[in-house]
Amino acid sequence: MQLYFSPLSCSAATRICFYEAGTEATFIEVDSKAKRTQDGRDYLEVNPLGLVPALRTDDGDVLTENAAILQYLAGALPHASLAPEDGKGRTRLQQWLSFVGTELHKATFMPLLDTSANEGAKTYALERGNGRLAYLDKHLNGREFLLERFSVADAYLVTVLNWSAVTPIDLGKWPAIAAYFARLQERPSVAKALREERRLYGAQLERRKTRA
Repeated sequence: MQLYFSPLSCSAATRICFYEAGTEATFIEVDSKAKRTQDGRDYLEVNPLGLVPALRTDDGDVLTENAAILQYLAGALPHASLAPEDGKGRTRLQQWLSFVGTELHKATFMPLLDTSANEGAKTYALERGNGRLAYLDKHLNGREFLLERFSVADAYLVTVLNWSAVTPIDLGKWPAIAAYFARLQERPSVAKALREERRLYGAQLERRKTRA
């Protein structure tokens, strides 16, 4: 499988899942601003929206949208137990993938990370985000993971929480979230993925400076 990714973006969740499963994949870096792969190809030919991740499966299909890709991987890599097997458990998984994707990723963190967003939008996102994070903190209190064991939803959540380092969000306000984030960062698959993504992000910034 081929994963089209941008360093430290939400596509890091898919990298985490590959490492968690111990499965080989081809990682193709995309410059999110230029919309080109590192070898100069037009990424819009892969995903017309220009967004990552995109996953090219072994049979040649291209999948987009983070939650869909993560659920596909959970099914394609059953040995890793990245998703519950029962119907109710899968519904809960979809619930948390939706929460992370809509309430945290898009509604809370994206306005804070968007350099073109005005201060009013950032303030609104931060105020709304506080309630979402309080809800998450209550759920994680006394729990190790979002579900009964590590899942693709945790890979997504730890990826999004990692963005707090460059936003006004202080995870210390929510002790259960802070403990969860610290714990997940020590998980081998997460530590390896984030370490590599940080290195790749630094290299991408240097290339942009050179081109400027």
